[in-house]
Order: sequence, then C-alpha cells, then structure tokens
Amino acid sequence: MRDETGTEATPAQHDAEAKRKVVNRLRRAHGQLAAVIAAVEQDEHCRDIVQQLSAVSKALDRAGFLVISSALKECLNHPDAEGNPDQDELEKLFLTLA
Repeated sequence: MRDETGTEATPAQHDAEAKRKVVNRLRRAHGQLAAVIAAVEQDEHCRDIVQQLSAVSKALDRAGFLVISSALKECLNHPDAEGNPDQDELEKLFLTLA
C-alpha cells in the first residue's frame, strides 16, 4: 500500500483491544448505514433519515479518532519504531476527521 507521497506505507499495528473497539464501532456504523438505506427505500420522514445519517457519521468519526489515538499511544510507547507516523502526520490525520 502506498501513502499520498507515493512511498510504501507500513501497515499500522494496533493492540488487540484497540482493534476490537475499532471493529465494533465500524460494525455499528455498518448497521446504522443499513438502517439509513432501508429508511430511504421505505420513504421514511427526512427527519428520521437525517438522524440516522448523523449516527453513522458519529460512529465513523469515533472509529477514526480511536485509530488515531491508538497510533499516538504507539508513538509514545515506541517513538523509534519504523512506520510510526510523525507528529505532523498525526496532526493531519486528526484534522481530516475534525
């Protein structure tokens, strides 16, 4: 996998608990998105659809922040590890979600 600069990106290493939490949040978002699709197909009120879309968005944001948080912890615990993002990269990742 290559990053935005075209260099080879090293896959992120997450501890098992952080990985479990991220997957759970993504599964929740997946279920919420399925509910949004069903609501649109069933011509439900726009208020209900927007509320479900908001829930999906928040679930995805929380998953993203958890990924960044895990990367930050990894950087603090192993500052010289190969493939760890530097401070600027973490800041850019954080700002893409903010």
